[in-house]
Amino acid sequence: MALDESRNNDNTYNVKGFEFLVDKDFMRQAQLIKIDFTGMGFKLDSKIDFGQSDCSSCGTAGKCCS
Repeated sequence: MALDESRNNDNTYNVKGFEFLVDKDFMRQAQLIKIDFTGMGFKLDSKIDFGQSDCSSCGTAGKCCS
């Protein structure tokens, strides 16, 4: 998840005043995407299995640790 500008291959969703851009190809793979704010950051759930991880990210320069 990152701040971005809209592109031709994006769908735009407005949810409770927040605008989300999702690449159309990614959305076909993910199907439903659920975004929750946990108080410490955002948690995303979808049909795509990214594996179990304790990774976290803040902003566009986020980094995943193993």
